[in-house]
Amino acid sequence: MVAFAQAQSRNTAFSPSYVPTAIFVGGTSGIGQAMAEALVRTTKGNCNIILIGRNRTAAESIIASFPEPTLTDAGKHEFVECDVSRMKNVHATTARLVPRLSTLNYLVLSPGMIRFTGRRETEEGIDEKLALIYYARWAFINDLLPLLKKAKDAGQDAKVLTVLAAGAPINVEADVNDLGMVKNYSGILAMRVAPTYNDLMLEKFAAENPSISFVHTFPGSVLTTIFFPDKFPYKLFNPLIYALLWPFSVSQDTCAEYMWYALHEAGPGFHRCSDKGDDVGMKNYNGTEEAREALWVHTRDITNVKAD
Repeated sequence: MVAFAQAQSRNTAFSPSYVPTAIFVGGTSGIGQAMAEALVRTTKGNCNIILIGRNRTAAESIIASFPEPTLTDAGKHEFVECDVSRMKNVHATTARLVPRLSTLNYLVLSPGMIRFTGRRETEEGIDEKLALIYYARWAFINDLLPLLKKAKDAGQDAKVLTVLAAGAPINVEADVNDLGMVKNYSGILAMRVAPTYNDLMLEKFAAENPSISFVHTFPGSVLTTIFFPDKFPYKLFNPLIYALLWPFSVSQDTCAEYMWYALHEAGPGFHRCSDKGDDVGMKNYNGTEEAREALWVHTRDITNVKAD
């Protein structure tokens, strides 16, 4: 098991010869935010960061806390507003980013929600929860691949990280006859099958792009705002939730160090890593070749929503 000091030391030693560009989808809070902040610290502000999400106020506050870069013309930090539960928004966002960015070194995907109720379908015919924890992630990777390839061609890192539940024992197989979970749905089932979808997604991307790193991690229990509602009366229970979670959880900053360790250590290809950054191989893997190919065709079709 990777010790925290080992992970932190590995990340601190990161010193690229170029100014890295990183996109954090879901980067205005939680693990995405903490990973963006960790990269800024490690590079002393000499990195280009794009936070993608809905909360402009939070994003501006995060960016304002970043240190000034020590290099001239380095450290361009920005927020791109996007409700990523709608595929047309994802495509519109990537269509604006691809022409103006020269490369992309790190794509970190961590959008999500806590909801255990029934299917809530968007106007695009996709369940909102699955849109966040699977479909939007596929669409961002697919659309931004040209920038990742350019980074690799330039001799730079080109790595993708999706944060969900790699290797978790509760994960289940995909139902190839109901990949959109229209016939059989629950919030809990969506959370159990989405990690399998993420595995199959990254496997396929890695097979088609063998020089790029694709990493699926399980962050474990992390004390982020997703667990703490801000609306009355639910927020009254936040102290109790904190007390229950604290003994079994880590801070988002600690989690970020382990996630960066996993990303830095990953070579080209498909990787699955634990909450401590360890490579878990194919532990609790529930994929099949049939499911991988069926899911790819299904996802390609359902995310092909034209941007306005």
